Amino acid sequence: MSDTLEEARAALKLRQGSGARYDAAGAPARSLDWARRGTAYFARLLNDLSDAELDAPSALPGQSRRHVIARVGYQARLLGEAIAWVREGKEGPFPKDLTVGEDDVELGATLPARALRYLFHHSEVHLNVEWRDLTDAGWGASVEDVTGRRIALRDTPEIRARALWRHAMALNARGRLADVPAALREL
Repeated sequence: MSDTLEEARAALKLRQGSGARYDAAGAPARSLDWARRGTAYFARLLNDLSDAELDAPSALPGQSRRHVIARVGYQARLLGEAIAWVREGKEGPFPKDLTVGEDDVELGATLPARALRYLFHHSEVHLNVEWRDLTDAGWGASVEDVTGRRIALRDTPEIRARALWRHAMALNARGRLADVPAALREL
């Protein structure tokens, strides 16, 4: 057994091999933790719902649980695509609005249950991969969308965390405010 946490991390990286991805040393560890814990929490609530229960109302007026799931999935997709845009060195503003559109949410809410669950899962995996592929310099970059809105990539984990925890409560599926990290409770 390793004597220190650093030795344990080094041993784990050695066992996992060169294909494993890790956060850059300068990544915003606290907000990444909030986002990853929020993802796991939301996923647990979602997995506990039957397909029929997805049609039930959420805590958001006029929106079903399907709407909440679609919004969360599309937000992760947008953030992941925007981070990739910057990481890949593409020119000009990101060619989309970084705010999830209501038309997308309405369309997403009509997806079959399996596709809706896949949207959430796939988009969160993609976003996490993009975060892990950012270098220290990448975390210092920002992205501008077609509306002129600029977001620092360093802020994306907290933006995501706040959305995840807020929407976990809105899912109306036994989420508890006491489970939300204290610093994020002003949802």
